[in-house]
Amino acid sequence: MPTATIYKLQQIGESMGDIGQHIHDARRPLNNISMQAELIKMLAQGSEHEAALLEAADKISQYCQDCSESLQSLHCSVKS
Repeated sequence: MPTATIYKLQQIGESMGDIGQHIHDARRPLNNISMQAELIKMLAQGSEHEAALLEAADKISQYCQDCSESLQSLHCSVKS
């Protein structure tokens, strides 16, 4: 295999690794946001605004899950 082809394949591999790292880095704040949503749920218990707070926290959790699934799909498509 020509040296230029090997070099190009190495560059592609490094780019894929970089994308994987960026995806991993994006998941960290999503997990933190999800944990804060769970905290909101716990703190909302007994509050006069409990229903609204729980609904908002559920939406936050769902949006984080949707984003995480999108990142996983991106990661899988980059790897293949």
